[in-house]
Formats: sequence, C-alpha cells, structure tokens
Amino acid sequence: MAIVKAMMMFHRSIAVLTLTRQGVKTAFKIKDVLGKMKLRCTIFAPKKYAQKGIVPLDKKLREFVKDIFGKVDAIVAVMTTGIIVRTIAPCLKSKMSDPAIVCVDDSGRFVISLLSGHYGGANELTRLIANGIGAMPVITTASEVMGKKSVEELARNLHCEIKNPESLTAVNSAIVNGERLVMVLTGDVKVLMNKISDYEIKMAKNAERAMEIVKDFDAGIIITKEEILQNELKKPAIILKPQKITIGIGSRKDVSENEVIEAVDFALTQVNIPLERVDCLATIDVKKDSSSIVNAAKRLGLNLDFVSINALRSFKHPDLSPDSKLVEQKIGVGGVCERVALMVAGKKAKLILKKMKVKGVTVAIAEGE
Repeated sequence: MAIVKAMMMFHRSIAVLTLTRQGVKTAFKIKDVLGKMKLRCTIFAPKKYAQKGIVPLDKKLREFVKDIFGKVDAIVAVMTTGIIVRTIAPCLKSKMSDPAIVCVDDSGRFVISLLSGHYGGANELTRLIANGIGAMPVITTASEVMGKKSVEELARNLHCEIKNPESLTAVNSAIVNGERLVMVLTGDVKVLMNKISDYEIKMAKNAERAMEIVKDFDAGIIITKEEILQNELKKPAIILKPQKITIGIGSRKDVSENEVIEAVDFALTQVNIPLERVDCLATIDVKKDSSSIVNAAKRLGLNLDFVSINALRSFKHPDLSPDSKLVEQKIGVGGVCERVALMVAGKKAKLILKKMKVKGVTVAIAEGE
C-alpha cells in the first residue's frame, strides 16, 4: 500500500540534485530507495562527477531548477539547506502547485521536508527516504508535530480539489489548536469515512444548508459539487470538490463478466477507494458489443463510456506507460485502459493507478476535474 500511495503522489518524476562527490554517493542510495518504491528518479550532478546513472548539470543550478520546477513532482536536494532555499526562492508560486522539496545533507544523516510538506507530499517523501537510507527525518509542519492531518493531506486522501486555498491557514490553525471542527457532506457526495478524524460529520441537502451548519462550529470543511463563494462563508471553512474518478478497462475477447468485476474490485483495493466513489468505467469503442464489460458495468452500477480508437491514437499524456506492440498490432493503438481513464477523467487528469493486469483484464484508474 505504501508503494501505491507513493506512486499516486509522485506519478511523474523526482529529480535528485547534488553538487559534491560525497553527495553523489548519497544520491545513489536515495535513487535505490525510490526505485524499490517504483518511483521514477533521475540524478543530476556537475559534469566532473558524471558517471553511469547521472545526468550532467549543463547549466547553473538556479537556471536548471527554474527549468524543471513545474515539470517534476519533487526535488530532492543533496546539499546544504541554504543553497537549495536560495535556489528555489524565485520559483515559488503556491503550496497548491509547487513541487515537494526535500533536503538531504551530503552524508545522508538528515532528511528535511522543506516545502509542500502536505499537499505536495514532501513530508511523506522525507519519511520514505529517511527510512530507506537510515537517516533522521526532520518534519516541522504543525499538524505533523501534533499528530493530526492537515486539510491538504485530507484533501489528497479523499481525492478532492481545494477550491479556496486562501483559507487553509485559518482552518489548519483550528485543527492544530483543537478547536471544534465539522465536516459537512452535501447532496450525494460520498467519501471514505475511515480516513476522517477530528471532525464531527454532518450531512446537508445543499451548500446553503452546509454553510449554516458550519456557523455553529469554530471551523469546518464542506465537501460539495456546488459552487460556493469565499465571501459567503461566515466561519473559517475549506471547500472541497470531489474529483472525477474513472476506471479504464481493456480486455481479451474471452474474459468473463466476473473477471472484469474482479479486476475492478482488485484495482480499487490498491488505491483504497470505495466503488461508491467511482464516477464511471471507460473502454475503447470496439468493446461496445462486449457483453462481459457492458454487463459488468451494470452490475457495478456504473456508467460505461466508450472512446473512439482515433481519439486514443492521437492522445498524449506524460503519465502513459510505454506502448504495447502486441496491443497495437491487434487493435491499432498501443494501449487502452490508461488512455480511456485519463480522457474520460477530464481536465487536469492524472493516473492514480497505472495499468495492471488481472487475468485477462487490464485496468487503470485516473482522477480529474
């Protein structure tokens, strides 16, 4: 489960940067740890330390970091904190979009979560690296110190988008200080309840009623598909919008209805998402006559979307696994389940489970807006 969680947070890539000979040794230890977690990782170091497994830094560190800042999920800086802090400072925009920044001393004694600890996953990455190389993790976010979950971490676990990040400081302060908190679910919104603690849970028929409930508490979270304006809130509150979760399916011709259902169930257990949280299944349009997939969708109570082969051929996305030559020979496109999951998930889609094979079924899960 730890591997799947890490793959969800760092689904693109992690850049490990170092400037010294000793730092290179530590960087290789870190790469080995991340590799065991099935995370893509590249080491960058000055040309004079170039060797197999290292990409030479071909420009100044500040220029290089500026180039990669929005293209990676995390930067692990094996260097002094002063160097990396001064380097990343001009690149910082928002805790909602900045990559995780982790600093490790050259000798690998301490691993420090510097930036985007919660939403970006730097705290989790710090733990993984420290545990793997036998170092001391240093995490200073208040909620971590108090043993409580921040709003950012909760939103990520519930697969929700934070609509008003300007209120994060006030609500997280209420969490840390033990104030009365409420979480209000509106309409037909469903979440995994065992991931929620420290909140009194309430249900509301709409967003207007949810805001009335929050007024009776010190702070709260409203999970809704409706639009709420920040100035309509009378108490500190975070608005979470559930992200669209789609399951992409590919299969052999001879798979059974039960095998499709088993594959879906197994995939959901890997990411700890209940079936009720899924919005739809998706597959390629040549499967319209597949009774196994069509009937499985009906039994699961999910809508089934079909995507044309032409649309799949032209679709590009950084999360896609390498094409399968065998699949391409059979149906004319190098992969189905990841492509359809991402396309149907909509804007800002990303894979939270890359394709996996369960008997004769391939399945992938994506989330988007």
